[in-house]
Amino acid sequence: MASIVDTSVKYAYSAMAGAPVISGTAGSLIAALDAFLVSGWGIKAVDSAVISGGVCRLNFASGKSAAEAQTVILVSGATPAGLNGEQKVTAVANGYVEFKTALPDGAVTGSINFKMAPAGWEKVYSKTNVAVYRQTDLASTRTYYRIDDSNALYARVQMYESMTDVDNGMAVAPLSVAGGYYWHKRASGTAASYWVLAGDSRGFYLLIAPAASTTPATTAGYAAVSQYMGDLSNYRSGDAWAAVLTGADTGSYNNVNGCVFSTSASAGMTLKRMAHGMGGAAQTSRRVFGTATNVSGSDAFFGAFPSSVDNGLYLSPILLVDGGSSISPRGSMPGALHISQSGALAGFGSDVALTKGQGAFTGKQLLSIQIGSASATNGGLAMLDVTGPWRV
Repeated sequence: MASIVDTSVKYAYSAMAGAPVISGTAGSLIAALDAFLVSGWGIKAVDSAVISGGVCRLNFASGKSAAEAQTVILVSGATPAGLNGEQKVTAVANGYVEFKTALPDGAVTGSINFKMAPAGWEKVYSKTNVAVYRQTDLASTRTYYRIDDSNALYARVQMYESMTDVDNGMAVAPLSVAGGYYWHKRASGTAASYWVLAGDSRGFYLLIAPAASTTPATTAGYAAVSQYMGDLSNYRSGDAWAAVLTGADTGSYNNVNGCVFSTSASAGMTLKRMAHGMGGAAQTSRRVFGTATNVSGSDAFFGAFPSSVDNGLYLSPILLVDGGSSISPRGSMPGALHISQSGALAGFGSDVALTKGQGAFTGKQLLSIQIGSASATNGGLAMLDVTGPWRV
């Protein structure tokens, strides 16, 4: 790895310069996932570069790049060659990006460019408005995820244990919703929706506000819902079946089943198999140190934010149980944190924001975004660790 810090977690959101558009049109979700998971996006030519005091600055006069602080870029064409590869961005401006390096001070030469680094997945099968994605990470469950993005307003998502082509495979899930879960792109119309993607080489979250075209704060406060596909941070060593898929179980855009930060129902959460590995897919549900029936950041289990004792914010991992008949935790949702206090939305705001972690989260950057019902003007707050790593 070229970077001197971990670059395993990638994130992007719709307000970034040149970001892919997820809208009320067929195929728009697949185009965004291709960019985020597989190919990268936002390529930028570099005019000059220099290393000074352990920081490399890439300069350009063509206007702001897509990069933001704590995002990961993929650099190529640079000499010294140790700069090439993934780099975690520490600062940005209209004419440069910076990242830390252990290389000595001096000029950087070459025909240099960079783009937003992909998460490291592959697209194994496709046809018009349908795609099958799979992790390339050999430590993953290597699950097949099929996305049918033929409908303008939502995609249908499924997972398979194996597939032979874009339409056929073995052990499809979920079993509870024929045709797969719903990932809603838009409540109505063809406009763009506000979204956040965050993930690593084994799993990713899509947080999307289908009733908000720009940031939730500027469009009546309509919140995002969150979905996930990929591996858990599993508690059992060598767990080959710890893959999960979440999603709404109906075509209603404000259905919060499957929402990682709000639902307590099992209707929208499916495990590839239970931990013993026998049988097929199983429904699961989430548990938190708080009230699982409440939205993150709107959960008064530990009172209001900030705490009256230490002004603190109290965060909980989000656990999934090992199937509908078990309350034993199978693992945690990687990088996702439930806020076990109310009033967090007022404290952090509706829009994407980065906050430096404290206490147990010292050294982490936490991304927040309004979460809740896509048709409501109030709600809670999701927290995602965008520093990583999500898995040890």
